[in-house]
Parts: sequence; structure tokens; C-alpha cells
Amino acid sequence: MLTSGDGVLRIANEAGFAVPAFNISDYAMFAGIADLCEELQAPWIVAIHPDEYAHVGADFMKAVVARAHRSSVPMAIHLDHGGTYEQVLTSIQNGFTSVMIDASTRPFEENVAITRKVVEAAHAVGLSVEGELGTIGANDSYGESGATEVIHTNPEDAVRFVEQTGVDSLAIAIGTFHGLYPKGMKPELKLELLKEIKAACPLPLVLHGGSNNPDDEISTAARTGINKINISSDIKMGYHTRMREILAQDPNLREPLMIQPECIKAMNVVAAQKIELFGAAGRAELYR
Repeated sequence: MLTSGDGVLRIANEAGFAVPAFNISDYAMFAGIADLCEELQAPWIVAIHPDEYAHVGADFMKAVVARAHRSSVPMAIHLDHGGTYEQVLTSIQNGFTSVMIDASTRPFEENVAITRKVVEAAHAVGLSVEGELGTIGANDSYGESGATEVIHTNPEDAVRFVEQTGVDSLAIAIGTFHGLYPKGMKPELKLELLKEIKAACPLPLVLHGGSNNPDDEISTAARTGINKINISSDIKMGYHTRMREILAQDPNLREPLMIQPECIKAMNVVAAQKIELFGAAGRAELYR
């Protein structure tokens, strides 16, 4: 069932759980996660970052849309960390049903202005918009690299931002980092800050940089106001670590059908654990 981001997140907000947003970089990964979400009857969001979109291309989107239409669970197709107004418009034209505009590193008024412009365009065609306030840290130099300076979201600023932009969901900064945490670094979510922001802004809240955080913190966040959690690094590490192992066993392997199935299984072990942790398993029934 193809839906908008708001169509997925509104019910998650009412029921008190988080929808997984899995970043997808190829069709094998996408199909594997789609099968898993149907098996677990979990609503989900296909998240595609501009760098990932440049890799998979516009034709890939047609296959994603087709699969979403015949899926037994709600599925939104989301532009992750869109950087410009023009980029968002292109994404809408190519089948995305939800978009994020990330102007979080700009001054507050600039962030509001570009986000409001995106909201006006997306709402005109019935699509939802995620904005971001505060900045998320970076652990590595890959696509979603984040900011060098972490700025936690201020609850009062969040209220003003939501009122002035009309966003459908808000990504907040409460202590996460994009990428995988280096050895010795202890991630810690500011859960009391989350409660303050949720009390002030009761719309769906989003957590970026959800990989590597302690399970108990993520589980609490998913039941304390976070309704969408982005997962990218963890599932990709599961997929490609297994691929390295398989290729190392037989350097003559060359057929994807002999390599990828085991990689998908490894990825889905990680993804299934996230779905259960977020409280999303079995929630598809709420959308019927």
C-alpha cells in the first residue's frame, strides 16, 4: 500500500511507536526489506538520500512505486535529507510520496523560509514534508555526514519552527550521530529533552542517526514521542559484511544469485531487530 509519510506517521504518533525508515541503495536491499516488513506486518518508509538516488537513478523509482502499490503493508517513499527546493521538486516528479528538506545548518530564519517554500509545493500535491531543527553529528565522511558541531533542538524554537513552516514531521537533535560510532565513543540520547519537545510539539518527531545507539534508549525514544527512526549504516554493514565473507570463501563467485541471498538474510536479521525494537511489528493492522 503506497502512502504518504504523513499517512504512515500520523497513526504511529497516535499509537505510540516508531516507523522504521530504511535507507536503500540497490534493488536487492529494497526487495529484501520489503519482504521482511510484509512478513512482520510492519509499516515502513523507503528512505533514499540524494547520493543514493544519484546511484540508483529515476528508473529504479518506478520499480519501488510498483512494489509499494502491491504491498500488504503501508509504505512511503521518502527523500532523505533533500538539500534544495529544486531537488525536492525533482523527487516529487519521480514518485516520492514524502520529502525532507534539511536546512538545519542554516540560520533559523533561512531554515524556516526554505522549509516553508517546500511545504507549500508538497502540500499542493498532497505530499508530506519533514523538516529538521538542530544539527546531528558526524562519525564518518559517508553520504549522511552530519555537522561538525552538534546543536540540540530547543523546544521553544521547535514550536516557532513548526508554526511558521507547517511541516508534517520534525527531525530533532537529541544526541545522535550519523554513521557508525568509533570504538570508545558512548552515544547518549537526551530523553528528557525529547519529552520537553514532544510536549511542546505533539506532531510526529524523527530521529536521525539511529544506528549504534543503545537498544534501551532507542526503545524508550520510540515510546516517548519519536515516530520515525532512520537506519542506514547498521543494515548496510550487515549486508556487506556478509558479502565480504562470501566472496572471501570463493574468489570465483560472480553470479549475484549466488552471493546476494545470504547478504539479504544477514541484513534482515538487523532490520527485524530494529522493527521489533521500535514497536512497529504487527502494526500494519492499524492502517486497515
